[in-house]
Amino acid sequence: MSKPIVAIIGKPNVGKSTFFNYLAGSRISIVEDTPGVTRDRIYADTNWRGRNFTLIDTGGIEPESEDIILSQMREQANLAINMADVIIFLTDVKQGVTAADKEIAIMLKKSKKPIVLVCNKVDNFEKDKNEIYEFYNLGLGEPFPISATNAIGIGDVLDEIYSHFPKQDETEVEEGLIKVAIIGKPNVGKSSLVNKIVGENRTIVSNIAGTTRDAIDTYFENDKGKYILIDTAGIRKKSKVNERIEKFSIMRSLLAVERADVCLMMIDAKDGVTDQDAKIAGEAHEAGKGIIIVVNKWDEYEKETGTLEQYKKGVYQKLSYLSYAPIIFISAKTGQRVDKLFGMINEVARQNAMRVSTSTLNQVINEAIAIVQPPTDKGKRLKILYGVQVATKPPTFVIFVNNKSLFHFSYERYLVNQIRKEFGMQGTPIRIISREKGEKETI
Repeated sequence: MSKPIVAIIGKPNVGKSTFFNYLAGSRISIVEDTPGVTRDRIYADTNWRGRNFTLIDTGGIEPESEDIILSQMREQANLAINMADVIIFLTDVKQGVTAADKEIAIMLKKSKKPIVLVCNKVDNFEKDKNEIYEFYNLGLGEPFPISATNAIGIGDVLDEIYSHFPKQDETEVEEGLIKVAIIGKPNVGKSSLVNKIVGENRTIVSNIAGTTRDAIDTYFENDKGKYILIDTAGIRKKSKVNERIEKFSIMRSLLAVERADVCLMMIDAKDGVTDQDAKIAGEAHEAGKGIIIVVNKWDEYEKETGTLEQYKKGVYQKLSYLSYAPIIFISAKTGQRVDKLFGMINEVARQNAMRVSTSTLNQVINEAIAIVQPPTDKGKRLKILYGVQVATKPPTFVIFVNNKSLFHFSYERYLVNQIRKEFGMQGTPIRIISREKGEKETI
């Protein structure tokens, strides 16, 4: 149901980040000629021949000493293998086949997954072609010579990757199916919620933080609709993430957010909104996903008259950028209000995919301008010419103006509030992009 995942693995300093950045179309990974410089795993969505896929720069082996420790190599490679549909094994033609390459190759052959062997730093094919033959000894088929720095030979590699993608099955994308990622810090009750919904122990529930290593998909259907519930690994503070396997779990969680239509941001009622909660919620907000704030363990929280409204106010104060997100108070343990989640999920998914006609949008914009005049700066007044919606998920609007520098954030926020007032759009971010006349309307 999700996009194919392609992982780039290999020992340090073979050019993984340079290769990744070229495919991703931007300098997302830090590139430095030092082994182990890529500390965090980075991912990006990209496209080849009309097929979208997710690319992961695994960061290679992170040696704790000057020597490459084979156990670390095995751990890294196995994590990439388990995650990916296709694996790019990147080597360095100038280094030749090393013991580390041989160790990785052995593991890859056991995986039975498609492996694309790539020899990087082939800046002169005629000069380096004899060195390429040595890589046939790895037993992974034909090596593809490339130069990531000079963008030579990369098209052939992409064609080979494409040939190994799982076939697109139109039945995979079921009509009306909503993908729901359950996100939050460890031990907040994510797995308990999934288990309560499906009525069976589909995921392991434990009060030991970090039990759920992978993002687990569960299909669920009820009278409200059809859903894929994605139970994610809890996202911890970076300072507490010591295990490499847990770092990969964080990536799975972030990928789950990317795949989702709606994110349930779970908060422990007793803990309240923590800094870590704010960071996790920010990931979903930045990704443009529909968001519902779910306060769990409400049955265990001591209440007085007005407690619920006071608690809501406190949540919105700490998550001010999520003022559009509805809040529901539940108990995954007892099932309190869990059945009400699905009506909210359906509505938020609908609002996230809402499309507004250009004529109606401009009517709202003109009314907003009549109420509050656009700002002036040094005698120059902002003029809003017209607006158009260019995307959904989230609703994204291009506003054409006479001068972008005059379009201050405060007035942009005002327009967003007027759009919400007219169309609702509860539970979804709204994006505004300013353009001057003559610029393209696309994002």
